[in-house]
Amino acid sequence: METTQFPLIISVDDHTVEPATVWQDRLPKKYLDAGPRIVRAPLKEMTFLGGRFKPVMGEPGSTDGPVGDWWVYEDLHRPLTRLDTAVGYDRDEIRLEVITYQQMRAGSYDVPARLADMDVNHVQSALCFPTFPRFCGQTFTEARDRELALLCVRAYNDWMVEEWCGPKARGRLVPLTLIPLWDARLAAEEVRRNAARGVRAVAFSEIPPHLGLPSVHTDDWDPFLAACAETGTVVAMHIGSSSRMPSTSADAPPAVGSTITFANCCFSMVDWLMSGKFERFPGLRVMYAEGQIGWIPYILERADVVWEENRAWGGVADKVRRPPSELFAEHVYGCFFDDAFGLRNLDSIGVGNVLYETDYPHSDSTWPKSREVGEAQMGHLPADVVERIVRGNAIELLGLSEDGLWKGSA
Repeated sequence: METTQFPLIISVDDHTVEPATVWQDRLPKKYLDAGPRIVRAPLKEMTFLGGRFKPVMGEPGSTDGPVGDWWVYEDLHRPLTRLDTAVGYDRDEIRLEVITYQQMRAGSYDVPARLADMDVNHVQSALCFPTFPRFCGQTFTEARDRELALLCVRAYNDWMVEEWCGPKARGRLVPLTLIPLWDARLAAEEVRRNAARGVRAVAFSEIPPHLGLPSVHTDDWDPFLAACAETGTVVAMHIGSSSRMPSTSADAPPAVGSTITFANCCFSMVDWLMSGKFERFPGLRVMYAEGQIGWIPYILERADVVWEENRAWGGVADKVRRPPSELFAEHVYGCFFDDAFGLRNLDSIGVGNVLYETDYPHSDSTWPKSREVGEAQMGHLPADVVERIVRGNAIELLGLSEDGLWKGSA
């Protein structure tokens, strides 16, 4: 494969760091003191063990500790950290530390700067997950004031569609919206509201019960799932969107969890394949951001065996009437940014079920060498297969134009 022929990338998993005024510009005046806002303050202490991130904010105005910018919302204090936006820094310099907006690459939060960084990385278009709301908006689900939380979800979505993916983006940023996870009917309304303006992706939790929400085996989510199926909105689940990263013990270092980040996607996919939802909602499609793909072949093999041999007593005979591998082929997409093993086993996954990503601006990101990584790992594949993985599948799934741009409500 000629280097000059590597397709322009459509990344289905990048991230935005929300500008400080997203909610202050959009919430009613009476909520400004309770809604999300940025406060500059020192770090008192911070740990990240056993998959749990625990920061403690010091007194604003004090210099007793490293100073960073913190999101403050009700009783929540959440700092911006170097792990939120690590691109441009040497890997050995990346620490778990608080930072300010001035200490991050501008492409993290500024549209023109983001497009420039995409150009450097051979990326044409990108779908971006949130930072402060967390990967599926669980920050707002945990809030006490549900009226304010719903306004926050809608404000984020308005900012995402109208500004982040607005005219300055020139169709190169693809919107991903949030839902009020605590109410499936309100969620369905929000899906339809955003679908009417061209949005074709919504964030959801990989394992909702970890958030105190119903599982996908219940009927509770059906209004939301029906709305997604009817509007062609893909359900996008990012690793960590259950607020619980996989780990082995309370004192396991972050490297343990980082190695097994795919595990939640693995568990989640089996949930979906055995839920009967894909047969109830034939138009439903789901994707797993940053979950990689190398683990998928074995899970499909095992799921088919269980369905064939154990479905009579396994609680799925009356709702899963086809082999799980067939359902996967029609409804599920795995996303990767660095998975040579998965690409060597692509025939066992399916060319049409794989999407490429760059994870900008996180510490795992392949920026600014996503093209080089792709060339090295996909060099054995035919050009038409590379085209599908790098952009073609994303164009079809996200309803983009033939040249890979977001079409908005047009």
